[in-house]
Amino acid sequence: MKEQLKIIGALKIYLNGELKVDTTNMIVTAGKDWVTARLKDATPSDLEMSYMAVGTDSTAAAAGQTALLAELDRNALSTAGGTVSTNTITYDCTWAAGDGTGALTEAGIFNDPSAGTMAARTVFSTINKGAGDTVTISWVWTIS
Repeated sequence: MKEQLKIIGALKIYLNGELKVDTTNMIVTAGKDWVTARLKDATPSDLEMSYMAVGTDSTAAAAGQTALLAELDRNALSTAGGTVSTNTITYDCTWAAGDGTGALTEAGIFNDPSAGTMAARTVFSTINKGAGDTVTISWVWTIS
């Protein structure tokens, strides 16, 4: 018997409470390596995914990418390290009015406030976030 372990990512992006994007994402090579390393030496305080970033580049996601291609802003997740339930982990992050303003087209999950490992990246149709707008991203990984 052969069993396969998969990580599937999906996210929803809301602009002022209205669903704008409902899509899947790519768990990049560095993200898969990060998950594998946690199976051996987990040190959550400095290694957990606790940040999400948004950017303005629409180049397709690729497995070898290690950063957003045009990062605009990075915020701490609503719950550091995400929220675990059964075989899922949910990462939530909000950009309030005046924060992360621009033509958003990419997002990623990171373990550092300014650099670190990018575990996942997604590209989506442009969301024009004005200075008075709020954007919330809910990103769910399912391990199956």
